[in-house]
Amino acid sequence: MYWVGALAALSFLIIVHEAGHYFVARWFGMRVERFSIGFGPKIWGRRNKHGTMFQVAPILFGGFVEIKGMALAEEVDPDDKDAYPNKPVWQRFLAIFAGPATNYLSAIVLALALYSCAGMRSYERWYAVDETSAGFDAHGKLQPGDQIMALDGQPLFMRAPDGKVTSLLTEVNKRNGNPVVFTIKREGTTLDIPLTPKLDKDKDGKPVYRVGIAMREHAERVNPGFAKVVGAAFTYPIETTKIITTGLWEVVTGKAELDAGGPVRITQEFKRAFEEGFIRGVELLMALSVYLGLFNLFPLPALDGGRLVFLGYEMITRRRANPRIESTVHLVGVLLLIVLMVIITVGDIRG
Repeated sequence: MYWVGALAALSFLIIVHEAGHYFVARWFGMRVERFSIGFGPKIWGRRNKHGTMFQVAPILFGGFVEIKGMALAEEVDPDDKDAYPNKPVWQRFLAIFAGPATNYLSAIVLALALYSCAGMRSYERWYAVDETSAGFDAHGKLQPGDQIMALDGQPLFMRAPDGKVTSLLTEVNKRNGNPVVFTIKREGTTLDIPLTPKLDKDKDGKPVYRVGIAMREHAERVNPGFAKVVGAAFTYPIETTKIITTGLWEVVTGKAELDAGGPVRITQEFKRAFEEGFIRGVELLMALSVYLGLFNLFPLPALDGGRLVFLGYEMITRRRANPRIESTVHLVGVLLLIVLMVIITVGDIRG
């Protein structure tokens, strides 16, 4: 069932994005010929009264909405009022922009529903065990999901109520290899578990003591009131976008390494999240909705952002870009994107 939930979540991301394109295109009277979830030959399909074929295809790398005349090499009757090229540029711009915008909107809706039903994450944050490493003392003693409450009887916060941030690694190293008593909360029960740090090396080759824990943050869920819930839901995409762009900038400047993943890894991450709980699965869905929306806004060929660049040029200059040039740019972009997705997917499977 966790795999079913993971595939449903991935499909949700695709459907929401393509639905944005579809509904705005239909709103402006464009004829949508195909709405596909996945790529490749049709597995299942049904045509609606407007002539749109809704289909499911086997390669769940994404999906697409095929609007009449949107393919740049397609011959279009200039008198066909339902064709994409014959619509005003601002309508074409909004039809393309609607995909990423709907991803952002879905993140707001999901956040509003989650915060209203399950509360918001508290300001205080604790360390929690994500996984343990073989060869270290924590392996076999701590379990994924264990919440670390204290070290040697002293409360330990990842972020305390006063805003102070504490490093678990620093606190462990202060003991110089001596045993440390971890006070943890596991399924409502508090346990004291002594662990002996092991001398290791960090990424720079410097000696460091570790107990073998990969960490994640934990926060209690609280109900701050309707006004704060609404405010937090609407600011969630903004704050998440800031986090994503900051991370990308660190990759560009060499401060962090790129950790890319494709559909296989995304599905695996969803499965893992739903194993931890439904709330964690919804939180991941919210985050990836923003990721997908932002990624598609990048001004790269074959992405929505690349099409928006050409439409923006048309709006500013009041003349269309050379169709052959635009077609070539997007074609090269599609080919590069396919190659990239294959490389990433192979890496995900091997990993």
